[in-house]
Amino acid sequence: MAHGGPTYVIEDVGFGTARMRLLVRDEHLRPGGTVSGPAMMALADIALYVALLGAIGPVPLAVTTNFSINFLRRPDPQDVVASCRYLKIGRTLAVGEGELLMAGGDEAIAHVVGTYSIPPKR
Repeated sequence: MAHGGPTYVIEDVGFGTARMRLLVRDEHLRPGGTVSGPAMMALADIALYVALLGAIGPVPLAVTTNFSINFLRRPDPQDVVASCRYLKIGRTLAVGEGELLMAGGDEAIAHVVGTYSIPPKR
């Protein structure tokens, strides 16, 4: 939760997939009225984590080990949607990718790839 209510909304979770929304507010905007890169990166990382937990269940120590984002176009000051899926989920590592789009848009504003470490079962 943020000062003005929720920041992220989970719209859908499947086996290794997730769709999440960043409810953009003034604190997510950079001068010039564009959504900040750190706000979009946080959305993507959380969406990839949710997608991973959709496949492996609640594993609290699954952590990001690598994260890469390519910003493709300048987003307008509106909600951003992340749509993520996993390419491979192994015993110790999982690799996923995703696209960020402006809500209601069909052109990607960013592309992300993330690798997550899965702790051994005890």
